[in-house]
Amino acid sequence: MKFILAPIALSVALLSSTAALAQQAGIRPDANSAPVAPQLDDATPLPRDVAYPGGTIRLDIDATDTRRHLYRVTETIPVARGTTQLALLFPEWLPGNHAARGPINLLSNIRFTAGGEELNWFRDPLDVYRLVVEVPPSAREVVASFIHTSPVTGSEGRVTMTQEMLNLQWEKMSLYPEGHYVRRIAIAPSVKVPEGWRVFTALDGQTRRGDTVRFDDVDYETLVDSPIFAGAHSQQWSLGEDVQLDAIADEPDYLDLAPENLARFENLVEEADALFGARHFDHYDILLAMTDTMGGIGLEHHRSAENQYEPTALTDWDAMDWDHNVVSHELVHSWNGKFRRPEGLWTPDYRTPMQDTLLWVYEGQTQFWGWVLAARSGLQQKDTVLGMFANAVANYSEGQPGRAWRSVQDTTYDPIVNSRRPLPYSSLQRSEDYYVEGALTWLEADQIIRDGTGGAKGLDDFARDFFGKTDGDWGELTYDFDEVVATLNRVYPYDWAGFLDTRLRQPNQPAPTRGLAMAGYELVWKDTPNPYAKGRMDNGDYVDLFYSLGMSLSVSGTVVSTLWDGPAFAAGIVNGAEIVAVNGEEFAPDTIRDAVTAARDSREPIELLVKRGERYDTIAIDYHGGLRFPWIEPTGDGEQGLDRLLAARTR
Repeated sequence: MKFILAPIALSVALLSSTAALAQQAGIRPDANSAPVAPQLDDATPLPRDVAYPGGTIRLDIDATDTRRHLYRVTETIPVARGTTQLALLFPEWLPGNHAARGPINLLSNIRFTAGGEELNWFRDPLDVYRLVVEVPPSAREVVASFIHTSPVTGSEGRVTMTQEMLNLQWEKMSLYPEGHYVRRIAIAPSVKVPEGWRVFTALDGQTRRGDTVRFDDVDYETLVDSPIFAGAHSQQWSLGEDVQLDAIADEPDYLDLAPENLARFENLVEEADALFGARHFDHYDILLAMTDTMGGIGLEHHRSAENQYEPTALTDWDAMDWDHNVVSHELVHSWNGKFRRPEGLWTPDYRTPMQDTLLWVYEGQTQFWGWVLAARSGLQQKDTVLGMFANAVANYSEGQPGRAWRSVQDTTYDPIVNSRRPLPYSSLQRSEDYYVEGALTWLEADQIIRDGTGGAKGLDDFARDFFGKTDGDWGELTYDFDEVVATLNRVYPYDWAGFLDTRLRQPNQPAPTRGLAMAGYELVWKDTPNPYAKGRMDNGDYVDLFYSLGMSLSVSGTVVSTLWDGPAFAAGIVNGAEIVAVNGEEFAPDTIRDAVTAARDSREPIELLVKRGERYDTIAIDYHGGLRFPWIEPTGDGEQGLDRLLAARTR
């Protein structure tokens, strides 16, 4: 017994000691209740590349209740004999959003019936985008009915319906059966619109009876990729070669497009064809909303794109030149992002998570070509495009201290991490910089190729090789990092893997200005805004003092952004603070601009009365650099590399 008791006593002593140590460390002793987690069955199942066996789904949407912004949906889903459960998915990972943003919260009054009898259903607690319906074995079809409660105000989400127009996105008001590639699910779609409204979409076989519009049966993937713009005031123009410009507007006068400006859209199509050398659509619709009541959008699709301009962007062409770029950007996406797609961003359904790693190609090179084609076609004036480059270079030269810790590639995850929510200090935190810093990286790549080949080749050659494959194929062709590098090396041998890794995957790199310098331009500062910045400020009603006082303001004086470590930040001014007075005078945009200008020739600080909450503070900012706005200018005489890059190819 001695040899038994001694170990027991020792064990008791050790347990007591362990419990005491656990209590000292803040760990609950084992005597307390402590559940053990089960292994949850929450892995995302891969769908199969097989047809949905039930047959063609009928999707009928009534979009006539524009006063209350409601889409009423009836979806008739055939089921195979003997089905007892039907699992339906609401699209979560939406193409072009680069994140899980499916607004299932907007689906209301969801009901399922079979043979007129209401069916029980439940929401999967581990996947709230998955609805499971209990089906009688004798049922041949399940009818789903629900209402998509479109936002009425911008605070609720993007407004997609007004009393003059609508933007119907099928994925936001439909369900699909799980377990199948979405390209293997057949849909028969229809929509009822208000009386007299014209419907624009890339869907084929449009027929109309009264105000109900039907289309040819289509697979669910193509349906989701084919949104509708419809409106009371509309106009369609042919741009030649099976491309249409389809516009809706808040008022009919906003559709008065001058012939010389219509020609710029025609030029855009010609320049895109010349650049890529192939097409990956059988026809294409540029959907364009001239509105400030329906929510803004720029979203790519294979045979169309959703675009929004400010209401007068067609009629007041020169003053609104800054607003024209979204159309060229989204057109490029038909080749880059839709046909050619990073392997992680192609998914077989809208439940499989997307991987955003190569967005600096998908979006970065699209941003680059969107600028270039806008200039080549005349859709935007060259000086406006130069202003875009100037703003970009200035931002990464002086306005982005976050580059020290965060790489461009890490910002590709920002659509998931941040979902485009406002940030308190965006210059430190960074945002989706794969767009614009990506574009500047591709400018440098273009200039490296041109320099190495004596001007014989450029990034145009990469675009034709990489995006212009298999003319007429409008499927999807995926790629990876290695293919990007290999294609660049076919155009011009260079350490492209090292170049892209350094510029895009590593933080704390020099400002991306080398491409601009190689193209014969440099960043300069002036006391007046460049044409692009001026257009944005005039229309947006804000005061840009970002590169002087280190903040931007609304016209009423509310701080909307502050530069990390800038003069305003150092003085303790943050977003949401209100500038009430400047040097003893009531705030006005001209008052603060005049004060910044006057301080350049004075030793006195700029004195601001700042209201934050219920507190008023007098804050002195000792800044004497004057107003500063970025421009880019040639470094030599005559035509420079950037001039040649932006020059038309087809005229």
